[in-house]
Amino acid sequence: MKDGVNGVALGVFVFFFLAVTVLGFLASRWRKAENEHSLDEWGLGGRSFGTWITWFLLGGDLYTAYTFVAVPAAIYAAGASGFFAVPYTILVYPLIFTFLPRLWSVSHRHGYVTTSDFVRGRFGSKGLSLAVAVTGILATMPYIALQLVGIQAVLDVMGVGGGEDTNWFVKDLPLLIAFGVLAAYTYSSGLRAPAMIAFVKDTLIYIVIAVAIIYIPIKLGGFDEIFAKAGEKYTAAGAGGLVPAPAGQWTYATLALGSALALFMYPHSITATLSSKSREVIRRNTTILPLYSLMLGLLALLGFMAIAAGVKVTNGQLAIPQLFEDMFPDWFAGVAFAAIGIGALVPAAIMSIAAANLFTRNIYKDFIKPDATPEQETKVSKLVSLLVKVGALVFVLTMDKTVAINFQLLGGIWILQTFPALVGGLFTRWFHRWALLAGWAVGMIYGTLAAYGVASPTQKHFGGSAKEIPGIGEIGYIGLTAFVLNVVVTVILTFALKAVKAPDGIDETTPADYTADAGDPGVEVELPPATAGTSH
Repeated sequence: MKDGVNGVALGVFVFFFLAVTVLGFLASRWRKAENEHSLDEWGLGGRSFGTWITWFLLGGDLYTAYTFVAVPAAIYAAGASGFFAVPYTILVYPLIFTFLPRLWSVSHRHGYVTTSDFVRGRFGSKGLSLAVAVTGILATMPYIALQLVGIQAVLDVMGVGGGEDTNWFVKDLPLLIAFGVLAAYTYSSGLRAPAMIAFVKDTLIYIVIAVAIIYIPIKLGGFDEIFAKAGEKYTAAGAGGLVPAPAGQWTYATLALGSALALFMYPHSITATLSSKSREVIRRNTTILPLYSLMLGLLALLGFMAIAAGVKVTNGQLAIPQLFEDMFPDWFAGVAFAAIGIGALVPAAIMSIAAANLFTRNIYKDFIKPDATPEQETKVSKLVSLLVKVGALVFVLTMDKTVAINFQLLGGIWILQTFPALVGGLFTRWFHRWALLAGWAVGMIYGTLAAYGVASPTQKHFGGSAKEIPGIGEIGYIGLTAFVLNVVVTVILTFALKAVKAPDGIDETTPADYTADAGDPGVEVELPPATAGTSH
């Protein structure tokens, strides 16, 4: 580790940071709408993005600061088991090809802004809609915090902020500045800001990975040498070498499957989806997004390279930033750090907008001020987006940084429990609204309690996301076990409630809503934004 501040790397980092800040504020003038005071405009970019803009936005769901920092860090610490992120992103695209176009169509027809809007309209249940909204907000908060942790990891490696004995305000001032800039341009420009910045972000990421996968192995003696040194480390640590032990295969498989099911349940994924201008844009994106999975596999190899390069860090999240600082010339290390930093800003902005839209549409409008005007909705959403980011910042500044990843994994357990209501509702109206709510509650309670009981060397509770699967005896992903319980309870209670003819709610959608495209007659939203999506 180099002593002091890396001035050259910091200069390059600041240059790119200032560039995207300017873009963030200029985005408010991009595709300027006649009426900016609506969630369609501020929160969904006017539902006007084409294939490539949507591709860059959705790519932010994969290539966040978490991807750059945590995926290779998991491989650095635990070996090939950290590669679970690669198969789950391969699994997710055929899955979303089946349901995202349907969600776009029905949302476009009825003016839905959030997943909870759809759930309320489909099942006629504000209670179920509230459960989905609260889950989305809770799951998103630690995800935003993780992006700020990524920025902080880069700043630490560059030597910015001083040492451990430095006054807390001085030490955290760079992160506070980054947070302030993010909050300001998100408030000003809405979803247009991350959409514009995503071009810079993804270009930098592709350049850094392409260079790293060629340049670093040359310096380290080739991939044979890299894998040999990594294998020696894992064998010495009792991890059984590069390949996970048979006992870990259930964990690997269930974590990959559960993560694939959960990824597009997150509010920010849906926000990026609904911002597109047509159903065909979504279908095309599901076919070209796997390009990101290819790059993710290459990125994961950086974990092995960090071992071969002799990187030593007490916090695994610093391994890849430290690898870049050790191996790259200072100027290109700055480019790599900028890729990580901007890779945090884009998804953090989308996430805060998505969480704010959930609060505004499905808590504020449904339960606090039903007669809210579109202008009031937009104002509330802007303010809540600031509060969400403040909450994430407090989380980062007051808790151990290693906790952030585990709480993000807990968020994955929670968000997976919305799958039956959202995806199930897109294909069938058979599930009963009360059964879905009960299944959600069972999944949430089991998942939270099971995760609470998992310990790690650094944490007594919430130390991981894998535990013994009841009745099977294998160690598996808690979120998937909770999801199975959720579905079982939902199916059994649906049979029971239908048998006693319990009120089933009013479905405001029609079969034609789920296959309509923007150019089809009657597809354009006919309801004013203040009432669009409300139950009849």
